[in-house]
Amino acid sequence: MARCLELAKKGIGFTRPNPSVGAVVVCENKIIGEGYTSSYGGSHAEVNAIQSVKNEKLLKKATLYVTLEPCSHHGKTPPCSDLIIATGIKHVVIGCIDSNSLVAGKGIEKLKNAGCKVELGTLEEECKHHHRRFFTFHTKKRPFIILKWAETQDGFIAPIHKDSQTPIWITNEFSRQIVHQKRAEEHAILVGFNTVLQDNPRLTIREFSGNNPIRIVVDKNLELSKKLHVFDDQGDTIVVNSKATTRNQNIYYEKINFKNSLVQELCDLLYKREIQSVIIEGGTKTLQAFIDSGIWDEATVFISQKTFKSGVKSPTFQGRLIAEGNIMGDILKTYVND
Repeated sequence: MARCLELAKKGIGFTRPNPSVGAVVVCENKIIGEGYTSSYGGSHAEVNAIQSVKNEKLLKKATLYVTLEPCSHHGKTPPCSDLIIATGIKHVVIGCIDSNSLVAGKGIEKLKNAGCKVELGTLEEECKHHHRRFFTFHTKKRPFIILKWAETQDGFIAPIHKDSQTPIWITNEFSRQIVHQKRAEEHAILVGFNTVLQDNPRLTIREFSGNNPIRIVVDKNLELSKKLHVFDDQGDTIVVNSKATTRNQNIYYEKINFKNSLVQELCDLLYKREIQSVIIEGGTKTLQAFIDSGIWDEATVFISQKTFKSGVKSPTFQGRLIAEGNIMGDILKTYVND
């Protein structure tokens, strides 16, 4: 199952809206096949693992390990549970049950009815953590929300005044590579009006390979210049506003009610658009709105060795620290919202 999780990580950022699952086929204590979920529309992990087995005769005495319950419904591809049954595999070890109502135990029931021995709960917490984006989307009816910011050693995320409309780098180049990796892993990235106006960010991946996230910009009165980077052709952009719902090529305008909770309105909109995860990159006002609402799941905080002595203070929040590392002098801390 640990190997399944290693494989599953390879698909993060490419399989949406499907979860990135890992699967391993074992016969007589040897791995004879393995696979992970292909890009959306392609084969699921179980299919790739089974098809990688060179000697099909071994399948009838093999065990299939998989991080998530095999599907039991027709989507872009046939049900994986049907393939498992057809190949004669009689033992299936599952990390965790699928939270999607289309599956949610039906895959396990189908396997058992066909005479398969099914074991549940191997590395269950690790598997649930890996599939946290997928689970949050289906159980909480909103995207998995990651807060992200960089701050100086003395607790500032930006200077008060700037000479140009460009970002001021707080962290080093290695931390920035990690930021771009994280962007590649998530479905969307969201920033507020002031961040776009002051920094003119690209919100794309330039120092890592992968897909650019969908850019989400809050522009209540549609005041931002179309010459800004977020309106270029490097990816889709959703402009959340109070005026209109329309589309202009890769720019989607979505009207929401700003009199209601902005955070809840954003979550409802992103769920409607089937966005499974989003990085909230700022600024402080936008980050603090999510923190104050209690609607967030993880926080990724980069702390540099630089000091500003004055400036825009970093957000204030409470979370449980689950990881801490050193990136060539920068400190990266990861928190979860319990």
